[in-house]
Amino acid sequence: MKIICINGANLNLLGKRNKSHYGKFNLSNIESLLRKEFPKISFSFFHSNIEGEIVSIIQEASSKYDGLIINPGGYAHTSIAIRDALEFCTIPKVEVHLSHLAKREDFRQKLITASCCDGYISGFKEYSYLAGVYLIQKLINNKKKV
Repeated sequence: MKIICINGANLNLLGKRNKSHYGKFNLSNIESLLRKEFPKISFSFFHSNIEGEIVSIIQEASSKYDGLIINPGGYAHTSIAIRDALEFCTIPKVEVHLSHLAKREDFRQKLITASCCDGYISGFKEYSYLAGVYLIQKLINNKKKV
C-alpha cells in the first residue's frame, strides 16, 4: 500500500508555532511516527508553501498512490485550486488538521477542500495523521472488496 502525505502552507513551522493548537511535533516527527506506527505502508511525504506545487502533486497522485492524506494548512480555507484537484483525484483521501478547528477563529470554520475528501479529522494534533492513515487503510481495503 502506497500513501502520499501532503502538507501545505506554514506546516514547515510546526514545533515553533502555538503548541497548544498544533502540538510539539514537527513534520519530521510526524513522518517518523507514521512510519513507526504503520511499517507495512510505503509513505511519500511532500510539503510546500506554494499552492500550485500542491495542486500538481494531487493531480499526479491517482496514478502513483493508493491513498492520500492532506493537511492543506491555511489553504483549506482559501484554495479553490486545491479543492478542484482533490475533486478529480480518484483515490481515497482524508484531510487532517492538527488543531481543533471548531474552537478556532470564525474564518477557520469554513473548509473549502474537505468537501472533496472522503472525510476530515481535526483537533488531535499528531494523532490526526494516525487516524487519517487508519481510515485510508479501511477505505482502500473496502474498495478492494467491492
